[in-house]
Amino acid sequence: MAEKSSIFDMIGPVMIGPSSSHTAGVVRIARAANRILGCLPEEAIITFYNSFARTYEGHGSDKAIIAGLLDFKTDDKRIKDAFELAKEKGLKYTFRSVGNASTMHPNTIKLNLKGCGREVEVIGQSRGGGVIRIVEVDGFSADFSASLHTLIIDADDVKGSIAFIADVIAHDDCNIATMNVSRKGKNELARQFIEMDSSISPVALEYLRHLKWVKNVTYIPNID
Repeated sequence: MAEKSSIFDMIGPVMIGPSSSHTAGVVRIARAANRILGCLPEEAIITFYNSFARTYEGHGSDKAIIAGLLDFKTDDKRIKDAFELAKEKGLKYTFRSVGNASTMHPNTIKLNLKGCGREVEVIGQSRGGGVIRIVEVDGFSADFSASLHTLIIDADDVKGSIAFIADVIAHDDCNIATMNVSRKGKNELARQFIEMDSSISPVALEYLRHLKWVKNVTYIPNID
């Protein structure tokens, strides 16, 4: 099914230049990755692919990704000083580039982050106009925009688990916009990526977290 875009997607968000792909989208990918990690990272390995690999320095995507990891918004004037501010905050980072990854979108970034005793790997795409897609998390296939409220749920691959979680969300008066379930093998851990039109209540979150067959629940409010 083809993705639909609104006029607001085409205009894009208020941002610091030079372009929505190289600034706004990059910032939003980093901010989404922070929320998957659960804190601001202490260390980051940042890999730019394809078009980004060739242009990230000249177009300011390097400063934008660091600004996002510091949780600056797309219109934050501090983006231009991101390197200096990262040094002040003790964020250690390394840039890498892969110029010819034929299976990947032209504007792709991989983030390997460490912080708060955790490590995550997040792959995101900048689609233009500030629109992003998070396409992979820790090797699990994902497909969410971070513009809606998102749940990431790790659960045992047991019969009826997807329907049960969907029912909990529905009883919390939340409408599911999209759901993607990824697993690495039959009867292994399954990861559910659920986008919702509205926020989920703390009570529903705690209920999901206390289910014996649910291993981890990450909640990502929509990212502007």
